[in-house]
Amino acid sequence: MEDNLIVCRELSKRFGMKYALDHVDLSIGRGRIVGLLGPNGSGKTTWIKLLCGLLQPSSGEARINGLLPGRETKAVISYLPDRMYFADWMVAGDLMDYFEDFYADFDRGRAERMCASLGIEKNHRIKTMSKGTKEKLQLALVMSRRAQIYLLDEPIAGVDPAARDFILDTILRNYNPEGTVIISTHLISDVEKVLDEVIFLKEGKIVRHDTVDNIRETEGKSVDALFREIFRATSYFPEGGDNAWERS
Repeated sequence: MEDNLIVCRELSKRFGMKYALDHVDLSIGRGRIVGLLGPNGSGKTTWIKLLCGLLQPSSGEARINGLLPGRETKAVISYLPDRMYFADWMVAGDLMDYFEDFYADFDRGRAERMCASLGIEKNHRIKTMSKGTKEKLQLALVMSRRAQIYLLDEPIAGVDPAARDFILDTILRNYNPEGTVIISTHLISDVEKVLDEVIFLKEGKIVRHDTVDNIRETEGKSVDALFREIFRATSYFPEGGDNAWERS
């Protein structure tokens, strides 16, 4: 077993002539909750999609458990995209059936218990749910897998503060302790309390990868305060709008 769960070497992704991810070198161990932090358009979603095998690198490589993204690595990654990808006509029970059919590590009993705690019945149709409830349902399904890597892309964006607390508590209580959780967000103050380490991305490059404890000890400030300091002058939005490259 590899010491590091994720290793990236000179990993790059271009859209046209512009880099969405620019020669990233990175190693991430096991049993960690990692914040992938940066403004919109900084390369967060691009990096996550490269790990999932949904995008192919322009150069360099990413390895999961020593393997390039592919069939074997997809089996150990539980991915929460930044938008709902299920049809509105489906009901909650359909989604559980879907996950149970596709993922050998899916714990249906856990998913049913989490949904019950949310007041979501199996026959509740997605199109009748609020945005926050849809987010919670999708997260419950993703966190009901015994995965090695949980890639959560903006799991708390667009929901109210109470829902954010529930989502973070769900992550803490339900992830595989032998696995690693990566939370992509720009809402630093909300997630800082659950993070072990952070990665700051700016214009597709890593500007800092450190533990939360070390940042507080060496900088004498919170991760949120350091983030604001580093990105204070940033008004970085690619052509085509906010996050345009990452959604390509």
